[in-house]
Amino acid sequence: MKPELEKLCQEYIGNRDAVKKAFRRDNSALYSVCANIFCSCGKPADTDCLKACLEIIKGSTGPRSKFRSKKVRSILASMLSLQEIPEERMALADEYFHLLKRYFKGTEYLVLTAFLLSDLTDRNLTEETVSRGKEIYRQMDQRHRVLTDNTDSVFAMLMAYSGKTAEDLTQETEACYQALKKKFSGGGAQTSAQVLSAADGVPEEKVQRVIELYDTLRESGIRYGRSDEIAPLAALSLADTPVPVLAEEIKEVDEFLQSQKDFKGSKDSEQAQRAMYAVMIVSDQYAGTNQVNITVMTNTIDMLIAKQQASRISIFMNLLQFAAELISQAGKKPEAQTEQQPPDSKDHDAPNS
Repeated sequence: MKPELEKLCQEYIGNRDAVKKAFRRDNSALYSVCANIFCSCGKPADTDCLKACLEIIKGSTGPRSKFRSKKVRSILASMLSLQEIPEERMALADEYFHLLKRYFKGTEYLVLTAFLLSDLTDRNLTEETVSRGKEIYRQMDQRHRVLTDNTDSVFAMLMAYSGKTAEDLTQETEACYQALKKKFSGGGAQTSAQVLSAADGVPEEKVQRVIELYDTLRESGIRYGRSDEIAPLAALSLADTPVPVLAEEIKEVDEFLQSQKDFKGSKDSEQAQRAMYAVMIVSDQYAGTNQVNITVMTNTIDMLIAKQQASRISIFMNLLQFAAELISQAGKKPEAQTEQQPPDSKDHDAPNS
């Protein structure tokens, strides 16, 4: 294993332990999610700072606020702890959340989106941008009503910052989806298609690279999943690195994690989850590149919340981080492509404090 990747692995474990000390009563599966947030930023987790940021969240919101949910508050505190003035970040995220809720359902994952958008210091969230995100979501929903849910509204909102039109994004997503679904599950294929649609290149070529990376991993003995886990793999496939190199790095990190006490599981589901974490850690070292930063933002999240499936939360967060980095590196803010659309009944939710 090359030194920089080995260093990332060690930092990942250290960050995870620090987060665990700060949030012992929260969902333990989210420790890995938070650890990855710090790894992607190249900063260490601090237990005392995390606890202080949790108090900022509690002091800034009402008792029924989505910001306080145990399903996401450790993630929010982790993101706040990276700020010089966390109170300002919290206030702006709350403002963005209430603007977004005028068009989309106010789930915990919309809270996460508001947090990430509030970190884009050179971009202000406007009604125009939110309206454009709503139009992107509407077009997704028209094509795939069964697969499209409130999760995709989050993706649509973040893609409203891309330089592509709603129609272009929808068409390319559909082309990638039709190719991906031949090998992967419907939900995983759709999210992965959304990842690929934000990147430059021919849809068929991008899909082929995802399949090649997946097949290479399986041939090397890595039990990688065919469902939601495909989205992070699709994001990593966009890195300007040969597929055999990426596959070897994933295998090395998987072997490292297997040597750690919390990742020794031998069941197929445990191996698949460990491999997914390995993909995320490998992705951290490419986080400054334009291609890998491209990724997408969602997985059937309402179902995820109901079932407490933290592995899907980790997928979502990994993709959101990349998306935020992509947005922050993008050129000028795109002009709105559609006229403002009023909120509809399917995903509209009245604000709560």
